[in-house]
Amino acid sequence: MGFNTVNDATLGEIYLMNRARAGSSGFDLFVPAPSLGAVMDKLIAAAKQVGGRACGWQAMEMARIEAGIPRFGADMDESNLAPEAGIENRAISYAKGCYIGQEVIARIRTYGNVAKALRRLRLADDLKELPKKGDKLYRDGKEAGYITSAVASPALKANIALGYVRKEANQAGTELILRTADGESVVKVEDMP
Repeated sequence: MGFNTVNDATLGEIYLMNRARAGSSGFDLFVPAPSLGAVMDKLIAAAKQVGGRACGWQAMEMARIEAGIPRFGADMDESNLAPEAGIENRAISYAKGCYIGQEVIARIRTYGNVAKALRRLRLADDLKELPKKGDKLYRDGKEAGYITSAVASPALKANIALGYVRKEANQAGTELILRTADGESVVKVEDMP
């Protein structure tokens, strides 16, 4: 999460933050709005020189879900605890003093696991339609979790999803039942990459 600042006479002040995306190294650029077009043109030209190209939102979502990286607004929101989403290593300081929610986080660290955790899920290969956010997961007839994001992954040659699964059912290899508008199918809990 280190960063650099560049002050360009033409483009303005640009921030470059070292931020892993999609399970590999990457950077976030913060660019003044009037300079976005020029910076994008330069980035695309540089990528082409090394055999790369720009990718769209759908490709980024696919890579993010394959890597098991939650996105705010899709896989987590203000109602989730960082340990539930698996982001505590980059989002929580156990050495920093006095912040809102510190007691809850300290209790989780001291006494055990969270009630639910974000997991990667292997979906059935023959789905007519990918599950929607909020579609429920069941184990032994009881609700065990829900889907947050889903994608057909060309890299894994599989339908996969991210979803929250209760702690008693979130071990890798556990089979759950997914209920959608199209019916039921078997889902397998996988380890996060």
